[in-house]
Amino acid sequence: MAARFEIKAAKNGKGYVFNLRAANGQVIASCGETYSSVDSCKKGAESVRKNCAVHVEDQAAKACETLTHPKFELYKDKAGQFRFRLKASNGEIIAVSEGYTSKSSAKNGIASVGRSAPEAAVVEAE
Repeated sequence: MAARFEIKAAKNGKGYVFNLRAANGQVIASCGETYSSVDSCKKGAESVRKNCAVHVEDQAAKACETLTHPKFELYKDKAGQFRFRLKASNGEIIAVSEGYTSKSSAKNGIASVGRSAPEAAVVEAE
């Protein structure tokens, strides 16, 4: 199975969301918002594809250099887990991760998005 963006109806039934799944089927990133239509959700997936080959701003480090957009932001959440978000050139959050127990796992997630998104098919889930 190849990597893919899966588009599906939002759980609340109001709009659409996507998950980026790696070739092994694991979700490696989700959209940063709910989209009003399937077409706009597809555009969101395309934005991830276009912006994923960027640098990482490590906000979990003691000293963090602020980088320009587009960029991944790696950070530690209130629960102590590491997460990342991908921001487009306009600063909008276009993809987010799950929580990871280690920074290295979150970095691996970022690398996986970078490898998977550029060639991922966009499909509508059934």
